[in-house]
Amino acid sequence: MDVLKGDERLDHLLAENLRIIQSPSVFSFSIDAVLLARFVYVPIQKGKLIDLCSGNGVIPLFLSARTKGHITGVEIQERLYDMAMRSIKYNGLQERLSMVHGDIKRMTERFGYGKFDVVTCNPPYFTTPSNKVMNENEHLAIARHEILCTLEDTIRVASQLVKQGGKVAFVHRPGRLLDIVTLMRKYQLEPKRIQMVYPKLGKEANVLLIEAIKNGKPDLKIMAPLFIYNEGNEYSKELREILYGE
Repeated sequence: MDVLKGDERLDHLLAENLRIIQSPSVFSFSIDAVLLARFVYVPIQKGKLIDLCSGNGVIPLFLSARTKGHITGVEIQERLYDMAMRSIKYNGLQERLSMVHGDIKRMTERFGYGKFDVVTCNPPYFTTPSNKVMNENEHLAIARHEILCTLEDTIRVASQLVKQGGKVAFVHRPGRLLDIVTLMRKYQLEPKRIQMVYPKLGKEANVLLIEAIKNGKPDLKIMAPLFIYNEGNEYSKELREILYGE
């Protein structure tokens, strides 16, 4: 199929009835992206949404099934941007989804302040040791480590792009919770909802979902925990609903 290049493949997003281009040597989305796309509150009929650090465009694709608003993805790596563009075209979503190839730190210059109703971000999780090679695969290293942008960069830019009263949602690791809350408040984002995700009952949380409102009033809600696997080591009922629409 000429929509694919090299070792790429077309994977199903089952609950959304969409397809996405992925490559084992470049980037494959994780469950974290699925969880963020389902966690964030989005306008149903209209609105402007932007996803930072979009990779191959998986979060914009997921969000397209939840909102009729326009969704913009931003990705700095050219190959991932190209994959996202081809996935959008393959699914016939060019009128509602668009991609920007560029540095998120330049997006306020491009779009202006306060232009979006919702901002989502699945940022690099790991800080970057200056004297260590993070990964032989440059694409994966940039996606996983704070090489081209830091946590503070992503939160600052999200705050600049979102409207007053608009929502900003991140997925990250629980170990960065205090950093995230501190930075959100520094940039006038008030955390309103947090959900911890656990591999299974009895294990420590390994995913954090957090949503904030620009200049919102303090009132934090801790959502019910989400478990990935049940006692039989199969996907939980909640996760099957998220993944497969069951």
